[in-house]
Amino acid sequence: MNNLVILPILIPLLTGIVLIFFNNNITVQKWISVLSIVATVFASGLLVQQVYTEGIQILQLGNWEAPYGIVLVADLLASLLVLTGSIVVLACILYSFRNIGQEREKFYYYAIVQFLTVGVLGAFLTGDLFNLFVFFEVMLMSSYVLIVHGGTKIQLRESIKYILVNVISSALFVIAVGYIYAITGTVNIADLSSKISELGQPGITTVISILFLIVFGLKGAIFPLFFWLPSSYQAPPTPITALFGALLTKVGVYSIIRTFTIIFHHDTEFTHTIIGILAGLTIVVGVIGAIAHWDVKKIIIYNILTAVGVILIGIATFTTTSLTGSIFYLIHDMIIKAALFLLVGAMVVISGTSNLKQMGGLIKNHPYLGWMFFIATISLAGIPPFSGFIGKLLIVQGGLHTEHYVLVAAILISSLLVLYSVMKIFINGFWGEVKLRKEEEKGNTRGLLFPIALLLSLSIALGFGAEWFYPYISQAAEVLTDPSLYIHAVLKE
Repeated sequence: MNNLVILPILIPLLTGIVLIFFNNNITVQKWISVLSIVATVFASGLLVQQVYTEGIQILQLGNWEAPYGIVLVADLLASLLVLTGSIVVLACILYSFRNIGQEREKFYYYAIVQFLTVGVLGAFLTGDLFNLFVFFEVMLMSSYVLIVHGGTKIQLRESIKYILVNVISSALFVIAVGYIYAITGTVNIADLSSKISELGQPGITTVISILFLIVFGLKGAIFPLFFWLPSSYQAPPTPITALFGALLTKVGVYSIIRTFTIIFHHDTEFTHTIIGILAGLTIVVGVIGAIAHWDVKKIIIYNILTAVGVILIGIATFTTTSLTGSIFYLIHDMIIKAALFLLVGAMVVISGTSNLKQMGGLIKNHPYLGWMFFIATISLAGIPPFSGFIGKLLIVQGGLHTEHYVLVAAILISSLLVLYSVMKIFINGFWGEVKLRKEEEKGNTRGLLFPIALLLSLSIALGFGAEWFYPYISQAAEVLTDPSLYIHAVLKE
């Protein structure tokens, strides 16, 4: 029995339950939350190393063997995302200490973040589609609470759209799981791959795969299913937006990667062509939104769409190189998006507004914040040798190898426009005329820079230490290109 596999789920679950009983003692909540997430990060790191050295790790709950029992599967893709997600949650919790406010802290804020963590990490580790749905619901119910937490007018308004879209998505998810079970008799991911291989992926299976693409596309905000995201993610406070932007959409993207490489990989000419088209359109929408807006949060939110499109292009081209690039870029984007949301949140704390036109000259009084934002900017745009460059380079190489020249062009052009959109924040927000004197600033950045520095340090290490990280990410891609490795580990065939 491999207990390491369940620890990243079990630790935040138990912590969330314990924190409910300390809702009036904020100091205790903070200490317990931090210690819990640090333990989760440590357990996740051990899991990554164990999977890298010993192979895919399986935990059969109740000792019921797959495909009949509930199974948790930790391959390197899932393990790396669990580790990255844990670090992002740690940074957001540390940021919350100085930003979220006591009124929200008293109303189970830290407990709900722990439950959100359970849903996210559980979705990465589950080995069957039904429990993927269950962990999605844990994640979404927690996000429903967080998006209205504090009860401001904009939060209540945007929560209606957010909840409605996700309720519809969840209903479609159940329908899709029911359909796939009806034709295969199983919901275990490894067993599904084996059964569909025997069926040869007939037309009905391809239709069901598109239904799953719609479900996960709604959650991952791909074109044209992104309409709910910009306003919904702008509504909550900065730490919550950072959690949503870095983790929630990435769970949808991860689900697309998992299902269309392990389960539905027999008719790639049709399914992956559609994914490629939607990925390209998602990039277009993302860059247009990013360069059009002057709200700093909206600019970063639209860049979420661009990143989703770039990652999915790696799936659409479906080569070992491009899949490696997608995994690398997915990890990079989880880290750098969280850092950028926390950075623009600090700008809002100082200036009292998210309107870029009302900011200016912030670097004079806040040089560390300014240069940290600059580092995040060039990493996001994919400037070498930062982490964004490595993933994009591999995806571009895979696209050129399969002659997807239009998609490659979309990545390259979008990189310039992404750079323009975030440099617009740097130039207008940090340079130019000082709009607020030191004594006129609405708040200070005390306690806010450390979690940002933590994420940026990891991003820099991921870029400059790419040679060290590459074997882990390359091994993660091997399982996606050769599903038999996953099937054999789970079913013992």
